[in-house]
Amino acid sequence: MMKKRKQPVDDGEWPEEMETQLAKSNRVADLPSVSDDDDEEDSGLDGSMGSDVDDAEDAGSGDSDASELLDARHHDLDETEREFMERAERIRQQEEAEAAEKSKEDNRPQPGDADWDPDLFYDSDDSENERTLTTIGDVPLRWYEDMDHIGYDLEGHPVAKPQKQDLIDEFISLNENPQSWRTVYDEKSGRRIVLSAKDMEYIRNLDRGILPEKYDADKWFIPVATNNIDVMPTNATPEPKRRFIPSRWEAKRIRKLAYAIKKGWIKIDDKDKDEKKKQDQFYLVWDQNTSEENRGPERIPAPKPRLPGHAESYNPPEEYLPTEEEAAAWNALTPAERNVNYLPQKFSSLRTVPSYKNYQKERFERCLDLYLCARVKRKKAPLDINKLTPQLPKPADLKPFPAAESIVYTGHTGRVRSVSVDPKGQWMLSAADDSSVRLWDVRSGRCTKVWRFPEGTVVYSVQFNPSSEVLLAAVALADQLLILEPPFATPSQKINAEKLFATESDNNTNETIKALVSWQKPTQAEDVANGIRLRIQYHRGDKAALKSVVWHYRGDYVATVCPDASHNAVLIHQLTKRMSQSPFKKTKTKVQCVKFHPTKPFFFAALQREVRVYNLMKQELTKTLDPGVQWISCIDVHPGGDNLIVGSYDKKVCWFDLDLSVKPYKVMRYHEYCIRAVNFHKRYPLFASCSDDGTAQIFHGMVYNDLLTNAMIVPLKILRGHELRDELGVLDVIFHPTQPWVF
Repeated sequence: MMKKRKQPVDDGEWPEEMETQLAKSNRVADLPSVSDDDDEEDSGLDGSMGSDVDDAEDAGSGDSDASELLDARHHDLDETEREFMERAERIRQQEEAEAAEKSKEDNRPQPGDADWDPDLFYDSDDSENERTLTTIGDVPLRWYEDMDHIGYDLEGHPVAKPQKQDLIDEFISLNENPQSWRTVYDEKSGRRIVLSAKDMEYIRNLDRGILPEKYDADKWFIPVATNNIDVMPTNATPEPKRRFIPSRWEAKRIRKLAYAIKKGWIKIDDKDKDEKKKQDQFYLVWDQNTSEENRGPERIPAPKPRLPGHAESYNPPEEYLPTEEEAAAWNALTPAERNVNYLPQKFSSLRTVPSYKNYQKERFERCLDLYLCARVKRKKAPLDINKLTPQLPKPADLKPFPAAESIVYTGHTGRVRSVSVDPKGQWMLSAADDSSVRLWDVRSGRCTKVWRFPEGTVVYSVQFNPSSEVLLAAVALADQLLILEPPFATPSQKINAEKLFATESDNNTNETIKALVSWQKPTQAEDVANGIRLRIQYHRGDKAALKSVVWHYRGDYVATVCPDASHNAVLIHQLTKRMSQSPFKKTKTKVQCVKFHPTKPFFFAALQREVRVYNLMKQELTKTLDPGVQWISCIDVHPGGDNLIVGSYDKKVCWFDLDLSVKPYKVMRYHEYCIRAVNFHKRYPLFASCSDDGTAQIFHGMVYNDLLTNAMIVPLKILRGHELRDELGVLDVIFHPTQPWVF
């Protein structure tokens, strides 16, 4: 007897040798003849089997061929069985290795454990760990920028944000890690993933324009005949229609039903038609929720009547009661000519009011109007408020800007009227009503120098020279202008200052100017010790006090304003030549303040209700700006020179685009009381305004070089906490020349 052959192991894929052996077993006629010795050795047949084969050979040639074919098949199947056993052993070893790796992964520390390190997790290349994957969904990652976590796991615990490397650490890891060139960072999960060779092959194919194949050429064979019992068969072709045999009894029943419907014995859908007819027969005329089928035109609501006013009152005011002449004139008119159908009357109480005799007539006319007058429903255009409002950025995206109090400079005993910072931002001057000017160290808040003047003297304004080559300051008293040199000037700044004061004598030739001002060089030892380099005396009297001073950007010219002067209110002084001049002798209204253009020979003069722009080279009026305010208090020019802001006593801040129009581009009404000062920052797109309400407001004002793009103005911060004295709040505001600080 022949041994029973073992079944091959099914691993879901047949090797190429199996296909060859099956092909050999199917080609019976092509098999070569096998010797008796080979049959006994290869197929494992015993001696009795060999004797049986010999008997079969003696029986005839047909039996001999069949025996040789059987032995050949046994030999081929045994070879295939050994190959399958070896493949099954390899598969078993691979599964054991995967199980060991998975158990090692399960023993890793989890979030919440004492020995858990988030960096170890995020640096891992394991893609099977699903316990700590973030589940934030379709949420922008910028929501988690200010948080310590990047999402939540499946249990609802926050997933710690991975530690970000700086550029130096990334460069070191790039050189030390050989796989860094093929590592990508997943922002959604916070992990670093190393691309496999297959992923790199996909990327190269996409770069070359090669589409992926639809199937794998090495795995085209599908094992159909296996030793496993399939729940769903591989071949589930439906039965063909030719095998369907209709039921004779069902066909007979269908014929009877069709005949009954044809004769009218059976009626179909009659009940549904009756219900639909009943529903269409009655409906609510004014109901808006009913179906629109067969309802006619859309209902248009009736116009509401006019509400009663003071004249319809039983006790109207005296001005609504007609006189005898007005009542006679009203009675003489026809009903069509009268404005109203009644005369106002006064009664002592509501109980004495008689019934209205025209009530029924007016109600009837109202019904006629509703019934006969044609009405049209006007459809309003859809209005989206979000499209009308400008899309402004958030203040947090426009940093840096002043947001909190940092240093308080204490020392003045009177009201501080003016402050100024030197071009390098190291020193600050302040002028107050206590007849003193103080020099402060900006960073430490320490007072380093005090200039005291006679008691009762009011210091209205103080300004540093805008040129960093010299360290000079102009101080405006009521009747004189002082040029000070602080004691901390460098040697080069002192040399440049000596060049400015090289001229010794007064060069004014105009008699009118000589009568107004006189140039004086300090001779007293006290003035020289205090650093007073020049004194310009004003001869106007107490009623025309000097209240404003401003420097030219080159540092050689200084302009002063006496708002209460009737003529020659504005004077421009040149230090190098010791000469004074008046740009205009008389104006229609009082001049409030003046400014020089930062780059061009333009001069801005703010009158009571307008701002005039003069060209100093051509000596002509260039344009007149109309802010539309009642009284201008202050102005400032943008460092670029193409924009101007105007503050007024009627709580308005106006932004002018000089290339756009003479009307304001923007009018801001954020203060509760009058505006005292406005100022632009020299480097940052910031400007500020201060008011008597005790607040200083910071704005973002971005000016673009593109002429087609308007300036963007965004309110940023309101600085509060200032003390009000005598109904006066913040009197001056100025920015630091280089830092986003405001004083």
